[in-house]
Amino acid sequence: MIVFFKRVNYTILELSSQNMSILSSIVAFAVAITIHEAAHAWMADRLGDPTARLAGRLSLNPLAHVDIYGTILIPLILIFLGSPFVFGWAKPVVFDPYNLKNPRSDSALISLAGPLSNLILATFFSLVLRIYSLPFSPLAVFSGLIYPLIIINVALAVFNLIPIHPLDGGKILVGLLPPETARKIDLFLNRYGLMLLLFLIFPVFNGRSALSLYLYPVVSFVLSILIPGNPII
Repeated sequence: MIVFFKRVNYTILELSSQNMSILSSIVAFAVAITIHEAAHAWMADRLGDPTARLAGRLSLNPLAHVDIYGTILIPLILIFLGSPFVFGWAKPVVFDPYNLKNPRSDSALISLAGPLSNLILATFFSLVLRIYSLPFSPLAVFSGLIYPLIIINVALAVFNLIPIHPLDGGKILVGLLPPETARKIDLFLNRYGLMLLLFLIFPVFNGRSALSLYLYPVVSFVLSILIPGNPII
């Protein structure tokens, strides 16, 4: 699973009077990928495949999902270098389609579980934010963490719903198409999906990437619903 988000969104959306701290962003990032990967494992187990559970991935312990390079080293290096883009990945959750009753549609459900869990978590913290906004709320101490938790979960969900392999959206698309069309699309995406993704990330439109042109308005729209008083920019 690949994570990709644009740090400049934090200030453009003016979600806080202060910049997010690196520590808060790291914590929010760890929570988001942990929920995402655990949701994949939970859905696979529910649909009859114990592979992820037996591998210890049905866990809310972030260490069970950490990839030393993709989850820690590369994002930290990019953050400290001041990169406008931060990307990384967690260990992918492996499942055996032969253990599933309906391999194609069940694979789509397993893939959908990750982004859906992030949107549910973002909605939960949106409710927490409304409680925090009340006078004398005891949750005010967590204000510096609530915003990045909402933002990163939404960005992670929206990004992973792009219908390209190796993102979750690619598997969801294949699961929704008629069998013969799905087979051809799956073959194409397995061959060229990563190249397409790299093209989307590369800034070719006046210094902006095709991905940012998609990601920013969609994420902004969702955040405008979840975070009170922050309209679409």
